[in-house]
Amino acid sequence: MSKLPTPNSAIPNRCWGAARGTVRPLGRWLFWELGVVLLLLAACAPKTVAPAAVTTPQFADVMYPAVPQALQNNAAAPLIERGWRYLQSGDLGNAERDFATALKGNDSFQPAHAGQGDVALARRNFDRALTDFDAALRIDRDYVPALVGRGQALLALKRDEDALAAFERAVALDGSLADVRRRIDVLRFRDVQDVIARARSAAAAGRIDEARTAYERAIAASPDSAFLYHELGELERAHGDSERALEHLRKAADLDPTDTTALVDIGGLLEGRQDFAGAIESYRRAARQEPSAQLDARIAAATANENLAKLPPEFRAIGQSPQVTRGELAALIGIRLEPILRQAPQRQVVATDIRNQWAASWITAVLDAAVMDVYQNHTFQPQGRVRRGDLATAVSRVLDLIAERRPQLIDQLKQRPKIADMSTTHLDYPAAAVSVATGVLPLSDGRFQVSRAVTGAEAVDAIDRLRALANIR
Repeated sequence: MSKLPTPNSAIPNRCWGAARGTVRPLGRWLFWELGVVLLLLAACAPKTVAPAAVTTPQFADVMYPAVPQALQNNAAAPLIERGWRYLQSGDLGNAERDFATALKGNDSFQPAHAGQGDVALARRNFDRALTDFDAALRIDRDYVPALVGRGQALLALKRDEDALAAFERAVALDGSLADVRRRIDVLRFRDVQDVIARARSAAAAGRIDEARTAYERAIAASPDSAFLYHELGELERAHGDSERALEHLRKAADLDPTDTTALVDIGGLLEGRQDFAGAIESYRRAARQEPSAQLDARIAAATANENLAKLPPEFRAIGQSPQVTRGELAALIGIRLEPILRQAPQRQVVATDIRNQWAASWITAVLDAAVMDVYQNHTFQPQGRVRRGDLATAVSRVLDLIAERRPQLIDQLKQRPKIADMSTTHLDYPAAAVSVATGVLPLSDGRFQVSRAVTGAEAVDAIDRLRALANIR
């Protein structure tokens, strides 16, 4: 492609030679010969070739170094347009020459500095481009073409954070820069990806503070990313900060209502805080998204715990009792086996000593269902200690009620296992036999130990086995 000549180009020798060949001694031909010389010189003078019209820009991603309104009357302004046309037609030499000419005696003309930076970008000389754009910005720190060019040069030099800062400032000054906005989005995503990788690596290595800081930085860059809150919540939960874990997991679930894992984790944390109603609601939200038997089991367990939390403290302490009482056993049966008692034939029994007992209502329930009895003097004696034989009697009566609903148990109830410390004629043997045959009250070294006191934990285990046989959940 033809190049523009420099303004001071020497006239070619061949033209001077042609002119000299026409000169003769001064005379009447002087004016005619002088005219011929001038015509020859004019014909041989170098011509300025305008840049070609640009239909397909060679460097479409380079921003035009527009001349600010205040500088439109600058004598160098037309050179910016012409240099730009040279650049986009691929004539980098003439483009650079025009931008350099614009700077002669006019070094504070920032569009020309930016134009030189654009040429350096086109030549992939990114260090030089950065120098030129910085020169333009020293003149006008808000000159948008130089900010965009600076960002492009920094990006090519692998200085992503600095490039992002330049692009963000350019967009802050000119919100119409859609292409630059897209670059910002890409850079932010790339930066977030790097930060997330560092956060996960730090978490895996146990560097909790470093991981937490990295996650917080990633969230600041991408505040609508639910998974970032989720991962930070898991980090906090794993290291015992349930309060912050709940905060982050709840944010994750708000941003992404389909995040069932976050919902389940929230439920678990709430259960740990004895907030069973909140846990149940979180589990149910998860179940609406992804129904499963595991979630049903969690809901059932949380519901049972919620009900348990509403019970008197005396009931909640039964499992730790060294010797369970009759009142405690009645409460265990009345609460944990309530569906069975409700379907049992009812009788009216008077107990004279239970009015002020915390377990009075459940004592009445087991008496009316004939699972336990009063003594001959119509006292229940709720503080009396329960022996293994007493427990076996109550268990056998509950088993009879269960067998009415599950006839397959009848064969087990007819079994008469050998018990080393009880004869088949022992008064408590029938009850002990069905308790052993069904696995509700196992033997110890073949012995039943009918007179031994029952612990709270043992009573709880027995009632749980009865619930399993009755399919109570």
